[in-house]
Amino acid sequence: MSTHQTQEEIEHELLIIRKAQKDPNRFAPLYEKYYKPIFLFIYRRADDEDLSADLTSQVFMKAILNLPKYEFKGVPFSAWLYRIAANEINQHYRKGKNVRAISIEDSGIERLKQELPEWDEEHEMKEKILMEGMNHLSKDEVQYIELRFFEDRSFKEIGFILNITENNAKVKTYRILDKIKKIIGERINQ
Repeated sequence: MSTHQTQEEIEHELLIIRKAQKDPNRFAPLYEKYYKPIFLFIYRRADDEDLSADLTSQVFMKAILNLPKYEFKGVPFSAWLYRIAANEINQHYRKGKNVRAISIEDSGIERLKQELPEWDEEHEMKEKILMEGMNHLSKDEVQYIELRFFEDRSFKEIGFILNITENNAKVKTYRILDKIKKIIGERINQ
């Protein structure tokens, strides 16, 4: 499933946002459109349905409260919601001694494999090694991989969500990919 919106879809959504900025009761279409994707984004990191529901509620409460300050920055509205969600997740894990989960879907793995040119289907162990390699990444590094390959976000959106430039998001993501390639290479050559 692609998360990219056309310019026409973004413009239509901006009309809904402007109406909701004037009247919070008009936020419902945005809530209905993004509740499930935001919930799943959080659930993949928390692996706890109740916690995910609580954090998702906090995301939308903050979104409604801050909607009057929302300004279009050239990325879909969803990127703003994902930024709030990422902050809520990070805040939750900073507060406690909780362990952050990594939930990996097959479609994301396939997109990630496409970035690993030395990947060959003959080596079944590579997927297991890839999963082990993900465990060697910091939580910040995992976040780049998740946003790019499992959430299918553009570098511009990743930059917005993580409050960095688009170019910085691209450079960091490719450095992390190089790190993964190195881990895979070391493990295969053992």
